[in-house]
Amino acid sequence: MIEKILGILESKTNSFLVVMVGGMGLKINISQNCKESLPELGSKINLLTYLHVKEDILDLYGFKDENERLIFLLLISISGIGPKLALTILSGLESIKLKEKIVASDVEALTKIQGVGAKTAKRIIVELKEKLVKSNDISLGFNEKGKHSQLYSDVFNALISLGYKPNYAKRACNKLEKNGEFEGDLEQVIKKALKEIGN
Repeated sequence: MIEKILGILESKTNSFLVVMVGGMGLKINISQNCKESLPELGSKINLLTYLHVKEDILDLYGFKDENERLIFLLLISISGIGPKLALTILSGLESIKLKEKIVASDVEALTKIQGVGAKTAKRIIVELKEKLVKSNDISLGFNEKGKHSQLYSDVFNALISLGYKPNYAKRACNKLEKNGEFEGDLEQVIKKALKEIGN
């Protein structure tokens, strides 16, 4: 699990950037909105990331802030929406605006995004609207500042990357936190969380 990347911004396009880290150039896929928030070439950059692993695929995705990453993770938890389409959606609408359109059940606004048809738009609304309505902010309570530890965030994001839906991941993490079981290294806590989900 690669949580974030700290390095020097070497190049950027509309769909990806290259960050130099320890003599290596890492290609990181980004949204158009993320690109617009980037500093000048040659600047130091600290980018939140998500590593997508599937069979022969190993793609790294970058985000301008935690809000964008959380919406991305929610989108890819929906059947039929992969990382590339999720990034396209985040290029079409900034994360806060996207939340507003989903909560408002605005199918028309979502279908204006390239690659999103009426069926996909309706599926996004059905899957995410209730979760977003119940939340007080875009974080959905999964990574509220000061509320949870970094380990909580790492475990939650790891569960999402393994394909578990956000509500199951949150429930497992909350139970471990309540029982004081966020102890040990990341791998050990992830195993505990997986056991909770399986119960």
